[in-house]
Amino acid sequence: MIKNDTWIRELADRGGIAPFVSQQVRRVDDRPAISYGLSSFGYDIRLSPKEFRIFRHIPGTVVDPKNFNPDNLESTPLHEDENGEFFILPAHSYGLGVALERLEVPSTVTVLCLGKSTYARTGVIANLTPAEAGWRGYLTLEFSNSSSADCRIYAGEGVVQLLFFEGDPCDVSYEDRRGKYQDQNEEVTIARI
Repeated sequence: MIKNDTWIRELADRGGIAPFVSQQVRRVDDRPAISYGLSSFGYDIRLSPKEFRIFRHIPGTVVDPKNFNPDNLESTPLHEDENGEFFILPAHSYGLGVALERLEVPSTVTVLCLGKSTYARTGVIANLTPAEAGWRGYLTLEFSNSSSADCRIYAGEGVVQLLFFEGDPCDVSYEDRRGKYQDQNEEVTIARI
């Protein structure tokens, strides 16, 4: 069953989402913001301003998830103007960012991370990412710019929505099996095997 705002607020009170914003925020410092915070049946997390990395082409190389070369990722600077802080995701490119909020997922819950429609309407697609039962840390977020134009991705504002689904207890949680992405820091985590 999908969990509602009351349940999500209780999860946050137990340290499951930090920092936690208990309502939808649509303005920051008297300027419009891409919404974040608690909604009726989800929570919109923010993009951390700490790091954003973009895949770059290195002639003669192939990106291999079993033997990932971190040189294939290039850090991109954080920009700021009257609209806020942002990273630029070039046209037809793929980038990795990290969530501002830290999660601790209960052992009976799996979280789905979905893109926000505001970004989808500009051609920026967030990869559908799960956070399994018992997972904790800062989510690495994946974005594809399917547009023919460079796009901004705003730091400190809503970037993806989390949906929480509760089920019967599992035999082995992500924590129990010592999942390879457990306890991620607030930094981009590259592919691991």
